[in-house]
Amino acid sequence: MTSLSDLAAPAKLNLFLHVLGRRADGYHLLESVFVLIDWADTLHLELRHDGQLQRHDLGPELPADDLCLRAARSLQQASGTSFGADISIFKHVPWGAGMGGGSSDAATTLLGLNRLWGLNWSREQLLSLGARLGADVPFFIGGHNAFVEGIGEKLTPIDVPPQRFAVIKPPQAIATAAIFSSDLVTRDTKPAIVSGSLADTVCEQNSKSLLDGFGHNDLQAAAEALCPEVTQARQWLEQAFGNSRMTGSGSAVFARVEENGAGNRPMATELEGKLPEGWVGRMCHSLVEHPLAGWAS
Repeated sequence: MTSLSDLAAPAKLNLFLHVLGRRADGYHLLESVFVLIDWADTLHLELRHDGQLQRHDLGPELPADDLCLRAARSLQQASGTSFGADISIFKHVPWGAGMGGGSSDAATTLLGLNRLWGLNWSREQLLSLGARLGADVPFFIGGHNAFVEGIGEKLTPIDVPPQRFAVIKPPQAIATAAIFSSDLVTRDTKPAIVSGSLADTVCEQNSKSLLDGFGHNDLQAAAEALCPEVTQARQWLEQAFGNSRMTGSGSAVFARVEENGAGNRPMATELEGKLPEGWVGRMCHSLVEHPLAGWAS
């Protein structure tokens, strides 16, 4: 095998994001549901025999030493392989969005190079390596939608009913550290109770299921204070689809929509030509599993 082409690196949405507290070391204790969506970057990997690792940007220019190169270097060093790779990335998912784009690219890099280099590492080995790269990387390596706990390291695979989302992002990005240090972040949300199907997820104070907008994002108020465009995005989606919520630490915001306008939600329509200048957005479907879910055992 000398190359692997058109490898997908899908983004994720946080259907809710609760902050339950903070540990003595300053890390926040979180609870969330991560859902894969079909807004994805595309990677191409080519084998090198000289041990060199090179990244080639087919779309927007990325930082010189991005998470993909760090992931490739970590796997190369940990495995002891003499191979290298040319890593070409077509970036579709906006960065600074709270959608995990960089982490997903790193996960796809690890999964792809594991196969290209013939390493046959297990998923557990890749998960351990991914956890040292970033909190979201293990989720994408895991390959399935997940209920997330702790500081992001506890992943419970779950089945999420198919959903469609309108996702938009204003040009601005927000520093995650600035949000978590804000006094506007709620840090005492009570844990959710997961029972039966995820559609039945409830907490003691909220009887809504995920399909009806269960929970909230405890980082949203801080993000809106730091970036008024997040408020603008939220209001735009509220007007268009009757609901909205920020994902992760922002600045992307999403709304649940339906194909045929059933229930209380309007029919999904395309976003092209409707957003303010400089904004990006897409109508997205949730994924049952990561496109490379079967690439590690």
